[in-house]
Amino acid sequence: MTIAGRPVRSPDRLPVEDPATATVFAEAPQCTAAQLDDAVLGAVAALDGWARAGEDRRRAALLACGSVLAQAAEEVAELLTAEQGKPLRQARAEVALAADWFGHTAELSLPQQRLVTEEATEVTLGRTPVGPVAAIAPSNYPIILAVTKIAPALLAGNTVVLKPSPVTPLASLRMGQLLAGVLPPGVLNTVSGDGDLGPALVAHPAVRMVSFTGSTRSGRAIARRAADSFKRVVLELGGNDPCVLLPGTDVGQVAGEVFRRATVNSGQFCAAIKRVYAPEGQVAELTEALRAAAEAAVVGDGRDERTDLGPLVSQAQLEHVRRLVDEAAAAGGRVVTGGAPLPRPGHFYPPTVVTDLPPGTALEQDEQFGPVIPVIGYGDLDEAVARANGTRFALGGSVWGEPVAARAVAARLECGTAWINTHGDLRHDVPFGGLRESGSGVEYGHWGLLEYTHIKITHAARLP
Repeated sequence: MTIAGRPVRSPDRLPVEDPATATVFAEAPQCTAAQLDDAVLGAVAALDGWARAGEDRRRAALLACGSVLAQAAEEVAELLTAEQGKPLRQARAEVALAADWFGHTAELSLPQQRLVTEEATEVTLGRTPVGPVAAIAPSNYPIILAVTKIAPALLAGNTVVLKPSPVTPLASLRMGQLLAGVLPPGVLNTVSGDGDLGPALVAHPAVRMVSFTGSTRSGRAIARRAADSFKRVVLELGGNDPCVLLPGTDVGQVAGEVFRRATVNSGQFCAAIKRVYAPEGQVAELTEALRAAAEAAVVGDGRDERTDLGPLVSQAQLEHVRRLVDEAAAAGGRVVTGGAPLPRPGHFYPPTVVTDLPPGTALEQDEQFGPVIPVIGYGDLDEAVARANGTRFALGGSVWGEPVAARAVAARLECGTAWINTHGDLRHDVPFGGLRESGSGVEYGHWGLLEYTHIKITHAARLP
């Protein structure tokens, strides 16, 4: 761990598993209560100097962060694949994206706005830091989803305590060491621990904001705990993104891309396609095309360059996916391909296609977070839109087909982002966030930067 600029050990250890073998291969520190207090108080101590350093110095520091991460990209990527399971080429891409994200964020600014200019009065609007930020990152994209919190928080003048998922702490701990080398002590602190550490961090009285990416259940608990002291929260929570194929869409043209957008990172992506709605007359053709893509995909160890899809990150996630598919089959759904964990060591679940689902199954209503694609037929577009909007989630959605018609249907989707003829295409310069139980607030770009600030009005009257 890195606390107040210093490497810190812990007497207690957290086992870290390789999901490709289901064996423990390393240990991470288990942060103690005293060490957590040191980390938060270190962020408090560094806050004033960092905030007063000025935007230009903070911008230069972000560029240095990006540079040092890029230089260590291979080391961090190898740790990421070992603990998370994704193919090494995808881990390399994630680390490269994170390094670039520092640079993109450094291009942003928080200029003062003049609201009133009168003979006797001048009113300006500025932005001030919120204070120490608890950044809690998930296991699916540990590096980039940490950096999308760290970079804007630091640019805005805040200090940060980063807590990675207990399932994937190693790459984040190493990144924390690297970044601490180019930042003032206490500006970024990195701690690791089990499931009790996050609630303790959120509840710490000196933390003024929580930025969290993860499950809706955890997000709800964070919101409740943060409300006790009116902490600001940004919550990017679960998604159950629908994909609607318009009547007459060329299945052969879109099926491959739909499959890729559904199974990216073995389906462990909040903005992956989670359910597909197709005209009843095209369900068979689409199902067959997805089956062929699924059976052609190579599932294996992320360190094998032939691997397309790695394991699920944990046994718990494997069991969650298994349960949803088993329940769907028991309810009358037809498993076209896949449908059971692979008989080998590790948390491997094959890409799976399920169709003929009756309304209301958990596979349609909940987020599977795995490589499972339910294909659901619809009679008309009103039915498709109603079912697409008919869950407690509202993160993203997509419509595939003729662009003008697709835009009209996309306008009816209740979600934070509606894509047309693509899905899950996230950009550093476009805000991203969800509605309902998919979260609150936004991340990325100028709008995401503003989340890490307070508005401060300066109202100046001229003396007579």
